Amino acid sequence: MAQQPTVRAFYDLLSSMRFAISLLTVLAVASVVGTVLKQAEPYPNYVAQFGAFWFPVFETLGLYNVYNAAWFLLILGFLVLSTSTCVLRNGPSMLREMRSFREQVTERSLQHMPLHAELSCANTAGTVSLVTAYLRQSGYRFREQQRSGEAGTLIAAKAGSYHRAGYLLAHCGIVIICIGGLLDGNIPLKLLQLTGQKVIETRNLPQSQVPPQSRLSPSNPSFRGNINIPEGSSANVVFMNVADGYLVQDLPFTIALKRFHIEHYSTGQPRDFASDITVIDRETGEKFDRTIRVNHPFIHRGVAIYQASFADGGTRMQLRGWPLLAPRASAFDVAGAVNEATVVRSGDTEIRVELNDFRPFNVEDLSSNEGGSRVNTASVSKKVLDQLGSGAADLSAKDLRNVGPSFQYRLRDTQGQAREFSNYMLPLQLDGAWYLMSGVRGNPNEGFRYLRLPLDAEGRVDSHMQLRTLLLDEKLWPELGRRFARSAASSSPASSTLRERLAESAERVLQMFAVRGFETVVQFIEKGVPEAEREKAADVYIRILESVALEALQLGRARARLAPLEDNEKTQRFIRDSLISISDSFAYGAPFYLQLLQYEEVKASGLQLTRSPGKNIVYGGSLLLVLGVFAMLYIRERRLWVLVREDRGTLLMAMAVNRQTLENEREFEQHRAALAAAVKSGTRG
Repeated sequence: MAQQPTVRAFYDLLSSMRFAISLLTVLAVASVVGTVLKQAEPYPNYVAQFGAFWFPVFETLGLYNVYNAAWFLLILGFLVLSTSTCVLRNGPSMLREMRSFREQVTERSLQHMPLHAELSCANTAGTVSLVTAYLRQSGYRFREQQRSGEAGTLIAAKAGSYHRAGYLLAHCGIVIICIGGLLDGNIPLKLLQLTGQKVIETRNLPQSQVPPQSRLSPSNPSFRGNINIPEGSSANVVFMNVADGYLVQDLPFTIALKRFHIEHYSTGQPRDFASDITVIDRETGEKFDRTIRVNHPFIHRGVAIYQASFADGGTRMQLRGWPLLAPRASAFDVAGAVNEATVVRSGDTEIRVELNDFRPFNVEDLSSNEGGSRVNTASVSKKVLDQLGSGAADLSAKDLRNVGPSFQYRLRDTQGQAREFSNYMLPLQLDGAWYLMSGVRGNPNEGFRYLRLPLDAEGRVDSHMQLRTLLLDEKLWPELGRRFARSAASSSPASSTLRERLAESAERVLQMFAVRGFETVVQFIEKGVPEAEREKAADVYIRILESVALEALQLGRARARLAPLEDNEKTQRFIRDSLISISDSFAYGAPFYLQLLQYEEVKASGLQLTRSPGKNIVYGGSLLLVLGVFAMLYIRERRLWVLVREDRGTLLMAMAVNRQTLENEREFEQHRAALAAAVKSGTRG
């Protein structure tokens, strides 16, 4: 006996509207999270995004795959049970109410309704037929009841009673949507994982070597995965990101990409892209040639193939490597392809170059400086940089332009530490000068900070690299010092002692500059020069550096048997930009700069493959839900009673509605006036 109240209380809770609304609220919040946070990404992406503290918290909550999380599916199951119980509990009474005309209402009840009126009619013989004719014309369904206990005839009419069907349709729609969600939740796979029959693979293996316990058969009822297929290649599996690893989903067919099409706007932004594919059925061998594009999938054997994105399919590139840490080292050539790695030796160290992306078009806002072009300039004295100037103006208006191809790569040392770089192939003109741009960042969550490499009058970076080599080669510092001293003292007679001091000053400045660029010069000024003299000292050191750089530039041209450059504003601009670039290269974080010389592009199509047995079920449930909501909101139930009293010669009418609106009073007044006119004309007849 004690158990029965507990069961009854649980049943009442399960079938209550509040419980269902609470579950819906939790699902709505979870759906917002699943929409805002990109789902089913590799775990390292989430670690980089949220950090080491929040990553395990969100992982425990299942936020990285909300719609397949156990708690989400459990709530869906409870919502199905709760809503179904609610429908079973209230549905029969609603159906009875929809069929009922409420003929048992009493005269006293009619008189106490807010909307009621009493009309007099001298001759009631034909009043009933007049009333029924009017109700039929007004779209009401009605029943007549001859009262036995008291004289009179009751006509009970109703219209819009199907609004209650909206309640049933809406609740049934919710149940059907949740069932569709459960079908797409891939519960069988979760059970296989719990029992150990399927294991997530975490090793980086070719798909042919993935063990059977980490593969899913083509009959898997529900899955969603992405794959990139290069032009001329094919695929018959999909890799599904699961937790900190993946599962391999075997497909019932093979997809071959014949050609990938992409169209661009004049700015270089993609306008449309599509894939010419051939689908080969693995059982019958039948081939289907199709062109798929965004929102126009091809469905075969219940698997929908969507055009989702595009990527690089292994573009082959020829690169030129310019050493940055070894002044006397020569440039070298590197050949590689996207998604491949090659090893480059820098001194005694081997560095792994991982080419991971190539973009033939890049639309950039060239007016945006975003903190300047220099890498890691926060530690460099603003006074010194103000003396040198900046290579770009800080424009407020946007200047969107296609700046041509770029490629991204990572440099990974023997300890596994890596930095990511993004280099442009073509030079960019900024504030009247041309530069090669190289971006660098420490992790994917950071924005790229760009190093500018100035180009000479012939549009080449060779002069800058040669100047860098000469300025950082300590064996050349004495000669550069002597050339500087001779040039500085050429306008007036000077003693050998003064020339020696000028040469020594130039060597000291070069020695400081070769450590960390301007950062070392600034530190020396801040430590050894009084604050009042620092600005003047900075100006002196900058002039010495610029003069020595000019001598180094002329020395390099003399060695190459080229005519010396004219000392004009253009040459000075090149020298200033070169000094900034050399200084910033100490924070570049790489022993060399890679320049893209030529490439052979290979495109890849990004396809999303889904098998969603609950999709059509969800669509059907959504349709029922919409119809139900519209029925509840826009169908008004109106009940009208007319009691004809032959003994009194009166007609009592009353009206009840399910929602109180101003329209109710106007409609009731129309019925009253119409019935009064009908009764009056019938009496005259």
